[in-house]
Amino acid sequence: MAASNGGAMFIKVVNCEGETKDKYHIAKLISQVIDEVGPNNVIQVITDNAPVCSAAGSIIQGYYPKIIWTPCAVHTLNLALKNICAAKEIRVAAYAYNECHWITTVIDDVMFVKNFIMNHSMRLAIFNEFVPLKLLYVEDTRFASAIVMLKRFKLIYHGLHTMVISEKWAPYKEEDVGKAALVKEKLLNDIWWDKIDYILSFTLPIYKMLRFCDTNKPCLHLVYEMWDSMIERVKASIYRREGKSENEESSFYSVVHQILVERYYKGMWLHENPICVPPHKDIEISEMRIKYFKRYFPDSDERRVVNTEYAKFLGCLESFEDSNSICDKGVIEPVV
Repeated sequence: MAASNGGAMFIKVVNCEGETKDKYHIAKLISQVIDEVGPNNVIQVITDNAPVCSAAGSIIQGYYPKIIWTPCAVHTLNLALKNICAAKEIRVAAYAYNECHWITTVIDDVMFVKNFIMNHSMRLAIFNEFVPLKLLYVEDTRFASAIVMLKRFKLIYHGLHTMVISEKWAPYKEEDVGKAALVKEKLLNDIWWDKIDYILSFTLPIYKMLRFCDTNKPCLHLVYEMWDSMIERVKASIYRREGKSENEESSFYSVVHQILVERYYKGMWLHENPICVPPHKDIEISEMRIKYFKRYFPDSDERRVVNTEYAKFLGCLESFEDSNSICDKGVIEPVV
């Protein structure tokens, strides 16, 4: 796919059956498309965060000095949610499993209830009588699939509750007494539903940011600051639930925080202070901007012109000093 000011465009699909999809093969396929489009027309290559794609991105940057490889922000958020919501003992560190496994258990319960209802025509029929919305078939490959399913369960809470206490539920439960009793127990358990509410509450900022980024609109310039704000909102939700003050320690938040930080900041958290530094004053952003200006404008004279123009924009000088430019520079999309 190619993205530009005119929108996204499908270019080609490649059948890789029988191929070894290592970094060299992926880099070769991307390079072929770059050459077709023209290297001067390509600024950035975005892939998912798999190690092989990251390695291929490094190869691409070596081939084309002006092209930047960037991991997909949406995929990064989805992986963070998976680490939090699917804390399988064999997949995550012990600290994450110990603090987050209860979330995995709740989600497994939800999937159990869904499958028990949908895998039998009679149980599905009674479900349809009491619930106006359909249960979803959410593929694991869909972004935030677990959160999507929890949101749907919350929407149909009253229908599910009424269904299992109705007289119509009794005849169908006899087919599998143990499972039917477990389904009823879960759906009538206020503590279980309270856990679902809590999961939806503290993951909402992550889910909202994922949805915001998963569009055709350019949003990469907003991601850095949004990630900081997202983590602050996650913290606020967890601390509110645990009744903790700002300076107290929360072992659960510490784990969630570490997962989010490692997914985006590669082990470095920049803004523990809730008063975030504006991006144009952030040292790391400035260093990366200088790095890529040097890369994209190798000619020192040309780069000096770009740096001067950038300084005028930041300082609201000359053509940027009128009130419209000052008001609009933080609102209008950069492509306008």
